[in-house]
Amino acid sequence: MFQTFEPVSDRSFAGKHLPLLRAEMKKQNLDGFVIPHDDEYQNEYIPDYAERLMWATGFSGSAGSSIIFHDTAFMFTDGRYTLQVRQQADSDFFDYVSVEDLTPAAWLGANAKKGARIGYDPMLLTPASKKRFEKAAEKAGFELVAVSENPIDAAWADQPAPPSAPIIPHDIEFAGRSSEEKRKEIASAIEEAGADAALITAPPSIAWLFNIRGGDVSRSPLPLGRAVLHKDGRATLYVAPEKVDNQLPGHLGDDVDIRPESDVEAALETLGGKNLRVAIDPMLAPVKYVEGLKRAGAEVIDLTDPCALPRAAKNDIEVEGARSAHIRDGVAVTQFLHWLATEAQSGDIDEITAAKKLEAFRTSSDMLRDLSFDTISGAGGNSALPHYRVSTESNIKLDRGTLYLVDSGGQYPDGTTDITRTVPIGDATDEMRDRFTRVLKGHIALATIKFPAGTTGHQLDILARRPMWEAGLDYDHGTGHGVGSFLGVHEGPQRIAKAPNDQALKPGMILSNEPGFYKEGEFGIRIENLIVVTQPKSVTGGDREMMEFETITLAPINLDLVNTEILTEDERQWLNNYHARVRDKLAEALPKAIKSWFEEATRPI
Repeated sequence: MFQTFEPVSDRSFAGKHLPLLRAEMKKQNLDGFVIPHDDEYQNEYIPDYAERLMWATGFSGSAGSSIIFHDTAFMFTDGRYTLQVRQQADSDFFDYVSVEDLTPAAWLGANAKKGARIGYDPMLLTPASKKRFEKAAEKAGFELVAVSENPIDAAWADQPAPPSAPIIPHDIEFAGRSSEEKRKEIASAIEEAGADAALITAPPSIAWLFNIRGGDVSRSPLPLGRAVLHKDGRATLYVAPEKVDNQLPGHLGDDVDIRPESDVEAALETLGGKNLRVAIDPMLAPVKYVEGLKRAGAEVIDLTDPCALPRAAKNDIEVEGARSAHIRDGVAVTQFLHWLATEAQSGDIDEITAAKKLEAFRTSSDMLRDLSFDTISGAGGNSALPHYRVSTESNIKLDRGTLYLVDSGGQYPDGTTDITRTVPIGDATDEMRDRFTRVLKGHIALATIKFPAGTTGHQLDILARRPMWEAGLDYDHGTGHGVGSFLGVHEGPQRIAKAPNDQALKPGMILSNEPGFYKEGEFGIRIENLIVVTQPKSVTGGDREMMEFETITLAPINLDLVNTEILTEDERQWLNNYHARVRDKLAEALPKAIKSWFEEATRPI
């Protein structure tokens, strides 16, 4: 099994750990301390040693933060975690703040006491995030203090060691482009920005740039490390020596030097000592590194991670790999959906058993390397928690008369998958069918849109919400996130969401299409497929080329939950065409025993 189901956090964490943290804060003469979820690499999913927010608060979500004072404490989360944070972070110790109302920096600007010493870890904040806290400090009159040792690390007696998984080459068969070719492209962007070199700090960009993968981060094949790329294409990769075998230098080539990650700060001092112009991404680089460069004499140039956009716009080999991975993954998911439609209808199956069953279907492929995230296996009221993680404490049965939501994915060398399906256990109510169909209508609206160059995901988000808004409904998460190529299941800079985003969609970008609906304590619905932006092409009678989305996820969408009376003819045709593609791509690979069910599950309506 790739995943376990023991609780990763405990509501008692705050009671046990806050006194230890506050004692360390007192030693460092701090009145308050800011705890982001982020690790030193700005990863979304982080290694166990970096779960500082969870250690201090009990909250295990993938986004959030806390501010701890000696007599009060505050938790900051977004709409995805409104319920979860209250379940995990004990209200005896915390007040809850929605970041839609006040960010941590804005809260401090409005509430911090004048003269208070508010600490932060300069390896966990970036220049962009620090700037927000500096503005708050100026407004409220508190002092922002960079700590030399994180007080959580000092207090956490059994803190796990940093990971040291071996680095493995990512073959050009899957990458589509050589590392040398990529380095030349990025080096040109660095020179064009007026820099002599760039500090690359994001593990996904390092993995992409050097065509390497690793295992330091849960569910993401990432090696943790840093890199410096010079404008002539030469590079130094900084990683822990124990991750490097004899084959890696040959894979990287003569223009890439390998050094211990512990050498990074000294290397930055050397760059500064030569008065070089060094590009950094102010949204990603640790404050400690950036301020070290400046002190050493470097001219720091703000430059959005130059690897991010080329990484997001997949090449033809990567797109074809994604298609292949989704056929393979679709076979596993379809077998699981058959199991849900038969054995799981008894009402005796629980969420953990279901998650294990799906994982078993996926692991039948010898190409599966990992899951792309821990499976969201939610029954009944748990399905209304968008980022629910089942554990032995929360596990419930898939009772008849309820909905079951399963959001899952796999990591394959040729692609990363992410799919959500919602299935009735027993008979669904009219309300469930109405809500499901409205979610489907929004999904189809996004899947079928044509759009010109320059269009952003922000501009398209309303398409998926309109059927919900017409009924006075909505959902509190984004409609789509970027997806990597055997990298993170969440990848920028592209996204589809209410929140403004000025990144135009580019051919080859892979995103999710996942509108939803959640009725607290009763049921949740989400329909998620991955989509890829196509090359622009002419439209008959038009005067501008348009791009579209190609849906690459392949698995039945539950027809028993569809109210055909509120589908338009075009929507009905899309669903029929989608299921025809599912039959065409998956039928030959499915066991004969489920063929009749499969034909019925993908029947025209």
